[in-house]
Amino acid sequence: MSLTIRRIDSLDEGLLASLAGVLGDCVAGGASVGFMNPFAPEQAQAFWRGVARAVAAGERLLFVAEIGGAVAGTVQLVLAQPDNQPHRAEISKLLVQRAARRSGAGEALMRAAESAARAAGKTLLVLDTASSDAERLYLRLGWELCGTIPDYAMWPDGGLVDTLVFYKRLV
Repeated sequence: MSLTIRRIDSLDEGLLASLAGVLGDCVAGGASVGFMNPFAPEQAQAFWRGVARAVAAGERLLFVAEIGGAVAGTVQLVLAQPDNQPHRAEISKLLVQRAARRSGAGEALMRAAESAARAAGKTLLVLDTASSDAERLYLRLGWELCGTIPDYAMWPDGGLVDTLVFYKRLV
């Protein structure tokens, strides 16, 4: 199956439904990505509509990974930062469906986001994660671990989880 990464400038209803499915799958799989169970499709769609507004406003970039033509993952590059941080952007919501993990989608999404950050003149990226799988990916891609914040968020089914904070200088 072929893997394709696309930058998305607007969301139609089909793409919105596909992204909602990816988000729902990740939450169902226990990903600490800002949502609690029970998690309804309407919540996912509302989230993606908000992302679409931020993309339209130029505040963030959205990328999707497609495997065999079907959306399997996504990542966002948050460009909008305070006035004193024009050199920085944030990676947000790297999500890959459980069935598509270890397919190269996560790495390809991260590389696309990093490339777009460079093209936008950014020299520093930051992100945080509660995922040990993502931690291994970020380290492999040259990200630096700053530290751990204990009890930062909750798992979708409850219980506190630490988050790891990373940065990467773009050269």
